[in-house]
Amino acid sequence: MYGLIGKMIVAPGQRDALIAVLLEGIRDMPGCLSYVVAKDTAEPDAIWITEVWDSKASHDASLSLPGVRDAISRAKPLIAGFEKRVITEPVGGHGLPG
Repeated sequence: MYGLIGKMIVAPGQRDALIAVLLEGIRDMPGCLSYVVAKDTAEPDAIWITEVWDSKASHDASLSLPGVRDAISRAKPLIAGFEKRVITEPVGGHGLPG
């Protein structure tokens, strides 16, 4: 499995709008086992995205999907920056294959 955890800084006042865009763009992503968008409770203009994929190849291929490309283009104006990004190797958990 292939995992990503990232902290995204949102343009002031745009957090809910960005979350809506990111959640719209996650349908029909082959190989995506989990995609979670969460509000940072300490920073009103920050979100965390946690992804689990069956492989890095599936993640990379998702970036070419029309729905994902559309979500990325609509999200870009709402993003102020990226603070952290970590690549992980998930080994299992609730909802994931063992």
